[in-house]
Amino acid sequence: MNANSNEATTLREESRLVGCSSDEEPGAETTIFSQNEIPIQLVSNRSTDFRQRFFPLTTIDSWNDWKWQLRNAFTSIDDLKKIMKLSEKEVMAINNLKGRLPLRITPYFASLIYNTKFSDPMRRNVIPVVEELLTHTTEQSDPLHEKSFSPVKGIVHRYPDRVLFTVTQVCSNYCRYCTRSHSVGKLDKLGRQDFEKAFSYIAAHREVRDVLISGGDPLTLSDEILDYILSNIRKIEHVEIIRIGTRIPVVLPQRITDNLVNILRKYHPLFISLHFSHPAEVTDECAKACIKLADGGFPLGSQTVLLKGINDNVPVMKELMHKLLKIRVRPYYLYQCDLIPGSGHFRTTVKKGLEIIKGLRGYTSGYAVPTFVVDAPGGGGKIPLLPNYVVEHNDEKIVMRNYKGVLCEYPEK
Repeated sequence: MNANSNEATTLREESRLVGCSSDEEPGAETTIFSQNEIPIQLVSNRSTDFRQRFFPLTTIDSWNDWKWQLRNAFTSIDDLKKIMKLSEKEVMAINNLKGRLPLRITPYFASLIYNTKFSDPMRRNVIPVVEELLTHTTEQSDPLHEKSFSPVKGIVHRYPDRVLFTVTQVCSNYCRYCTRSHSVGKLDKLGRQDFEKAFSYIAAHREVRDVLISGGDPLTLSDEILDYILSNIRKIEHVEIIRIGTRIPVVLPQRITDNLVNILRKYHPLFISLHFSHPAEVTDECAKACIKLADGGFPLGSQTVLLKGINDNVPVMKELMHKLLKIRVRPYYLYQCDLIPGSGHFRTTVKKGLEIIKGLRGYTSGYAVPTFVVDAPGGGGKIPLLPNYVVEHNDEKIVMRNYKGVLCEYPEK
């Protein structure tokens, strides 16, 4: 068992039958539905092939049960070897995860990567490679110094009018570049007393008008616990908006149930910040989940981390942004990858991020252009960056260069 063996034991309440004698490659075709035709239970052909091949006794109802997905998540090298061929780099990395960010991949997401090349972008998101074991002097376990801004357990209060509330350290998938790799998967749960202290802190600080619920992934919690958290925050009169940060529609879309939406919609205005990294993540199942949330009245935004070899070019980034808008998700932030230990193989230069923004601005809709930010090491906060469009600026005029390189003037008087 690997570093998260206790977590896997807790969540697995039924065994998995894995195995297949067929050497045929499952089809990757998906059934396309318009927004008005999406069935209640949508399972792509790819996921169906995967289920029939590796979970032959599992019904569609079980596959679409998010709790079944969590119980049957792949959490060890032995698990993965049953469904896919691993590279030497992957094997070495997985065998050395003790004390590091653990491994977890839902069956749904595994169905998207099990027959891919070692360099596949989505595969690299969740399966570690040996480079993850290499650290640089600039990297820190808590690069944003969140612990320094945490007055009570679960609360990070860095900005004047808003707080981050990390309500769980569990995710359905563990992304290998996670900024909280120092804490997620460690099962340091918040108890009722911890929640009450956090609610009291928010209530005592009247300057807080915005609460971002994050983790881990808060949507791995039960409906009842989410209802309890949201109702207590919404009782606080000076809290104007609530946000939830989640990757669930991408890695566990089965979690977006009618009951969940009905609970969440009680607490409007409620915004949902999603996390996409590659256009291939926008599957039919993911699209259905996002559309269900949008229909529930939740403004959806996407935060994307700039990752070397995954999305660090204009065509891939543009395709992702366009796909997001089609499923009613507004691109929000493009993040420079944080300086967590073992992230060197994921990080690009800041210059590369600026090049991508330059390649989007003017060449596609403004809605499709995210804000490029560096979350400054040491807790400096998010700093937005733009290509240099200003050529000259004085008391008389400002001279600017447009997206085509044409110089334009605007008078200052």
